[in-house]
Amino acid sequence: MRFFIVSFILFYFTTNCFSQQKYKDTILLLNGNTIISTIVDTTKDVIIVKNPKKPEKRLIIDNDRIFSIKSDSGEVMVYTYDSLIGNEFTIEEMKYFMKGEQDAQKGYKARGGFYGNMVLSVAAGATGSFLSPVVPFVFAALVGIPKIKIKHSTVTDLNDLKQESYLMGYEKVARKKSKIRSLMGGGIGLVVGLGTFGVLKATGNEIK
Repeated sequence: MRFFIVSFILFYFTTNCFSQQKYKDTILLLNGNTIISTIVDTTKDVIIVKNPKKPEKRLIIDNDRIFSIKSDSGEVMVYTYDSLIGNEFTIEEMKYFMKGEQDAQKGYKARGGFYGNMVLSVAAGATGSFLSPVVPFVFAALVGIPKIKIKHSTVTDLNDLKQESYLMGYEKVARKKSKIRSLMGGGIGLVVGLGTFGVLKATGNEIK
């Protein structure tokens, strides 16, 4: 199956190379992101495309990261359902998984993790404790544990909520964003807290 896919991509690339029309290819990644560019080369395990931001440079993308490649001539499926290589979802399930990723990327804000960690880190930093830098990391580690609440306003199609793979994709991205946003808030809070401690100490009013 993998040999067939690679052969198909090679045929597709060769055909486009000799065409006078300049095709724009859309590479849909398994993490829900898309890359719109032009394929310039392929091998057994990767494809090489022009960097969309710097066309004179190239991007190398592993085939294992790709769901499909679309162009004016059609769509080539790169992803295959094969539990032996870790692809546990069928193609239809993977489509829902990626839709969940995309909706979370666009709509999930993770404000609770950001502001919660910021407030706690301000308080920790203001004490001047040598343990205060640990607080943002502990909070960020814990913020991804509770169940993710999906707001309907962030969902493109509410019927997707009936699909388990969609929920898994949404929660995967939401938890990642929660941790990253939490660390950002914690970092800001820690700086503010330590700055506050420095001012209080200089004036003899530090927290004891």
